[in-house]
Amino acid sequence: MLRPITVSLALLLTAAPALAQTAPAPAPPAVTPTEPRETIEGTLSQDRTVIAVPALATPAVTTVAGLRTDALGRQIADVIAADLERSGLYAPLGPGSLRAITMGEVTAPRFADWSAQNAENVVHGFVRADGAGNLTVGCYLYDTALGSELVRQGFVIQPGDWRRAAHKCADAIYSRLSGESPFFDSRIAYIAESGPKGNRIKRLAIMDSDGGNHRFITNGQALAISPRFSPDYKKIVYVSYLNNRVRVFIYDVATGSQKLVTESANTTFAPRWSPDGTQILYSMAVGGNTDIYRISANGGTPVRLTNTPGIDVGGSFSPDGRKIVFESDRSGSQQLYTMNIDGSNQQRISFGGGRYATPEWSPRGDLIAFTRMGGGEFRVGVMTPTGGGTRLLTNSWQDEAPTWSPNGRVIQFFRTSPGREGKSSLWQVDLTGVNLRRLPTPQDGSDPSWGPVQP
Repeated sequence: MLRPITVSLALLLTAAPALAQTAPAPAPPAVTPTEPRETIEGTLSQDRTVIAVPALATPAVTTVAGLRTDALGRQIADVIAADLERSGLYAPLGPGSLRAITMGEVTAPRFADWSAQNAENVVHGFVRADGAGNLTVGCYLYDTALGSELVRQGFVIQPGDWRRAAHKCADAIYSRLSGESPFFDSRIAYIAESGPKGNRIKRLAIMDSDGGNHRFITNGQALAISPRFSPDYKKIVYVSYLNNRVRVFIYDVATGSQKLVTESANTTFAPRWSPDGTQILYSMAVGGNTDIYRISANGGTPVRLTNTPGIDVGGSFSPDGRKIVFESDRSGSQQLYTMNIDGSNQQRISFGGGRYATPEWSPRGDLIAFTRMGGGEFRVGVMTPTGGGTRLLTNSWQDEAPTWSPNGRVIQFFRTSPGREGKSSLWQVDLTGVNLRRLPTPQDGSDPSWGPVQP
C-alpha cells in the first residue's frame, strides 16, 4: 500500500517520524505535448527530451527489511529512468552515469551541473527510513533552464513497495511533461508458456508493467488462457481447460481464491469484463456455431447476444459500457463489427484488405485495436470505432492479441517466431508505431492483458 504525503522542506531536514504538513508550492500549468513528437504520419521525432535522474539521496544509510536506503535510492532512480525511456518521449540519463546528489540538493539543485549535461529536466529525491519499518520516498522534477520546480510527490511505503513508488514518481513526471494520463504503475496478466510447441504448458502469471514483481498464479496442471484484469484490479477472469471441462474462473488477487462463473463441455474462450465489473462477455461454440454471451460476474444464466451462422468471437466493451466490438466471419471472412450491449444494431466496421480479429476498445474510446491477417502475416493496428483511420503499427510475421495501456497511448501484444520452435514473447508499441520493444518474461509469453493504473 502506498500512502501519498505532502513533501516539504521540513520533512527533508528532520529524522522525526511525524510528517510535516506544509503544502507544496502550486505546480505550473500542465505542459501541452510538443508538436514535433508526433507528426501527421505518426512518426516519432528523434529529438527526445534529456532528463537527468541521479540516485535518490538518503539522510542516513539505514537497513530496513534487508534493504539499504542508499541502494534503494539508486534502484528507484533506475526504475524511474527506465520507465521514462520506455515511453519513447524521453532520453533519461540514469544514475549509473551521473554523480550522486546530497540531501541539500534535493530542494536546491545545482542547475548549472545538469545544464552542462544537456539535461532539460532533472529528477531529485530522497529515501528515508522511520522507526516503524516504513520508508518515505520523495520525488521532485525541475526545469533546469528556468530553475523551477515542476513536480513534488511523496509516499510512505512498506519496503517491498519501493518499485511502486518509483513507478508513481515516473507517472507524475510523464504526466507533467507530456500532458498525458499516467500508465507506469499498472500490472499485466498474461499466459506464461513452456514445453514443446505441440504440448505447451500454459500458466496464468502477473507482473508489473515493466516486467518486475513477476508471479505465477496457476501451476500448469490445467490449461489457462485469456486472462483479463477486472476494472478495480482485485480480480482476474480467465478460462481453464481440465478433463474435458471448460470453466470460466474469477481469481481473487489478494486472497488467491477462485470463483466459478460458468462451465461447459463446449469450447469457451475470450472472457471480457464490463467497465463496471458486473458483467462478463465470453464466446462459446455449440453445434459448430460460435456465439457471444453475456453473464453476471456472480454467475447465473447467460444471455446470448449473437445468433448468426458461422463464428462470432471476442467482444470488448466500449469505455462507457454501451457498445461491444467483436469479430465475425458472417460475411465470408473474419471482420470487425459493433453492437449494442443487448446484441442489437450489429454493424460491420472493417472493410480493408485481409481478415480482422481480436478487437479491443481503447480506454479513451477513440480507437479500436485489432489483429489484421493477410499475406501470411499477422499485424497489429488501430481504427476508429466507425472503421476509419486504419493504421498498422507492427510489421512482423505474427503479431496478435493487442491490449491497451491505461492511458490509451501504448499497445501490448504477443509475437510468435516462425519455424518449428514457434516461440512467443510479449511486446509493446506506441501509437506512432515507432517505439517498439520487447518485455522481459521468465518464460515465453502470450495473450497479455494490461490492467488500469493501480490506486
